[in-house]
Amino acid sequence: MSGPLDGLRVLELAGIGPGPHAAMMLADLGADVVRVDRPGGLRLTPPGVNDHLLRGRQYVDADLKSADGVALVLSLAESADVLIEGYRPGVAERLGVGPRDCLERNPALVYARMTGWGQDGPWAQRAGHDLNYISVTGVLGAIGGGAPVVPLNLIGDFGGGSMFLVVGILAALVERSRSGQGQVIDAAMVDGVAVLSQFVWALRAAGQWSDAPGTNLLDGGSPFYDCYRCADGRYVAVGALEPAFYAALISGLGLDPATLPDREDPSQWPALRAVFTATFAGRTAREWAAVFEGTDACVTPVLTLDEAAEHPQVAARGSVLSWDGVVQAGTAPRFSRTPGTPGVCGPADTRPVVSAEQVLRRWR
Repeated sequence: MSGPLDGLRVLELAGIGPGPHAAMMLADLGADVVRVDRPGGLRLTPPGVNDHLLRGRQYVDADLKSADGVALVLSLAESADVLIEGYRPGVAERLGVGPRDCLERNPALVYARMTGWGQDGPWAQRAGHDLNYISVTGVLGAIGGGAPVVPLNLIGDFGGGSMFLVVGILAALVERSRSGQGQVIDAAMVDGVAVLSQFVWALRAAGQWSDAPGTNLLDGGSPFYDCYRCADGRYVAVGALEPAFYAALISGLGLDPATLPDREDPSQWPALRAVFTATFAGRTAREWAAVFEGTDACVTPVLTLDEAAEHPQVAARGSVLSWDGVVQAGTAPRFSRTPGTPGVCGPADTRPVVSAEQVLRRWR
């Protein structure tokens, strides 16, 4: 492994979702990630099937409900730069591997905690998932019109969760380079989702955002920022916001701008959408892709995951690539001197398990 984080020692206490995703990103960028797992592994995939979210790790098995398992984690924490845990608040403390236990052994440790609701507050002990975290922050209600649309679990788990956990870890490491001291990071998905939505909050404060979903510029309310069904039943995405891009859209559609409803008047949007809907329905998505190829109309096909891997831009960048025998995400962001590399992984029953002594010899 190489990358800008080469030499960084990360101890990951096994969990699911955003914690492992953050650890994967650190491993992709060169960190030495060791995942402390229950004996036999925390299995989320069928026997013999790889979980590629866990790429780039070695594993140490430990039963944290035993004194030996706790001692093992504390010994590894003594030599680690970062520890990641995603338990419900108070669980790590009860197990004996909480921040105080670990920082007493290693005052320079960055102890990174990932939860949905945060370490405190009246809902801190509640169960929840991505959909719950984005619902109470107002984001779910702002998506789409009518009944709330259930999005993929990218906004809460990974956008508001693992991305902010990684930001917190890197910021704490920068601060440690000045102070020599570690600290505890409280990364909560509700906090991260709120920050992700700051653009919408800013528009709302300026009187440019309505609380009625599907009536705004960027939530499907405007006909020039929406998706349209084509003759083959497939869809294209249209993002022609700026006047120059809108002009390219109208030209590609073969429409006369003088005959169209005023795009600057929201009361005219339904009529304008009706024109676009009828026009896009006249050709297939592939035909429209050919029409708008090389233009700045901001019209793109809505692809399946299989198709996305073959898209020329995605393929050229390696944003999605075939690695470790399967199609999966590449690494991001890119670095000029120290590029990151996706790691390999094995199924839960053939994990690269090593002993704590092997890890400590390497880390020390």
